[in-house]
Amino acid sequence: MTGADQLSPAQPSAHEPGEAYDGPATITLDEGRVETGVRLRGHVDPIDGRFHWYGRIDADPAIDAIGNGGRVIVTTTHGTAEGRLSDVDPWGRFRVSGTGRPPF
Repeated sequence: MTGADQLSPAQPSAHEPGEAYDGPATITLDEGRVETGVRLRGHVDPIDGRFHWYGRIDADPAIDAIGNGGRVIVTTTHGTAEGRLSDVDPWGRFRVSGTGRPPF
């Protein structure tokens, strides 16, 4: 393979999701939708072979109402995926995580 034929680390192949996304997202809750920002990362777990994604959702009172363990739908310009909320950091941002195809 020549250098031109190889993919750079920042350029995933067509069948692999990207490893990171920082930007706007729509969080769909049972009560409606929230436009906010997210910081998401992910990787393929070598043990189970599945893509695991995770990150933080910017603080928002509507998301606070769902609480730890709640399910949300995360949508970016790249896709949509279901995630589960967990711990809150000192800045009021919930952690969100999911497996399978990520929303980025």
